[in-house]
Amino acid sequence: MSNVYKLTLTRRTVDDPDLGVSGVLKGVQEKMGMVPAMYAGMVNFPPLLESYLGGYDSFRGSSGFTPAEQEIVFLTISRLHECRYCMAAHSFVADVMSKVPPEVTDAIRNDQPIADEKFEALRQFTRIMTESRGSPTREQGQAFLDAGYTEAHMLAIILAISVKVISNYSNHLFHTEVDAGFSARAWSPPA
Repeated sequence: MSNVYKLTLTRRTVDDPDLGVSGVLKGVQEKMGMVPAMYAGMVNFPPLLESYLGGYDSFRGSSGFTPAEQEIVFLTISRLHECRYCMAAHSFVADVMSKVPPEVTDAIRNDQPIADEKFEALRQFTRIMTESRGSPTREQGQAFLDAGYTEAHMLAIILAISVKVISNYSNHLFHTEVDAGFSARAWSPPA
């Protein structure tokens, strides 16, 4: 990423004099107990962070996917976008909060198939949706349905892609450093 433009905007804090900034960050801190570095950068344009948080919460609460499946979707998209920050953060969340088996998370991190067939179908379809810009073939769509998912799940993946575009692209522009809490799951794209 050495040739990628780096934003010069500073990280904002909960003490920011702009109430539109500090208010959002205080809400994050109350909910999470911290303000992730990613949020401190994104809040330079509060509607960006607010859109991210709303979409993220909607996906988590309404996607119809289990917590493990949600992490598979987020990790697959973040890996395709080569987002170091989100790969570390979602690997941590997968391990600690969503209780995803480490071999599943590691398979995604290493771009390897997942042994569990349903999880692998989800990884594959998420990849297809991301790479094809939402244009899977009939056969690819049917394979996803045959694995036990629904057309509503397809729409939920679009929401997840939208959320990850916001975070992944912001992290690229900020060159966001991974928070210490996520550093044990640091990740770098293959050379």
